[in-house]
Amino acid sequence: MIKTVNDLVEWLIQSGALTALFVFAWKFVKPWLDAKASHASAEQSNAVWTLIDQVASTAVNSLVSNNKLTGEQKFNQAVQAVINTLNRQGYAITEDTAKLAVQSAYEQSTLTGSNQTTSTVTVGPAGVTTTIKPADGTATAIDPKEAK
Repeated sequence: MIKTVNDLVEWLIQSGALTALFVFAWKFVKPWLDAKASHASAEQSNAVWTLIDQVASTAVNSLVSNNKLTGEQKFNQAVQAVINTLNRQGYAITEDTAKLAVQSAYEQSTLTGSNQTTSTVTVGPAGVTTTIKPADGTATAIDPKEAK
């Protein structure tokens, strides 16, 4: 029995069948491994962006009530807090990325008053009332070719 297994293994090696089998299997396994690596990279990237958003939100909310600083000073301090916190966690981000995250956190914060949903305006002597909603980003842009 062992001699038969030995003979079979020796034949696979000498005939090149083992190499052909390995190459054939690699053609199927490599795309699967690449897909797994790509998925893992995307998941890690998503987790890092979530962390950046949370850190920026915390930085913005912590500075909202500080009346001794101007808006620009608060913004710059929040940007530095985001960069420093992420550096301590082992993630290096650019200042532009931190600025975008802080601006987004500011716009989404319930503490800043920047997320106003609607406002009502009375127009004219007849007392016509209308509700104005802020832009939600779903309107289509005007094509300059169409505007004549």
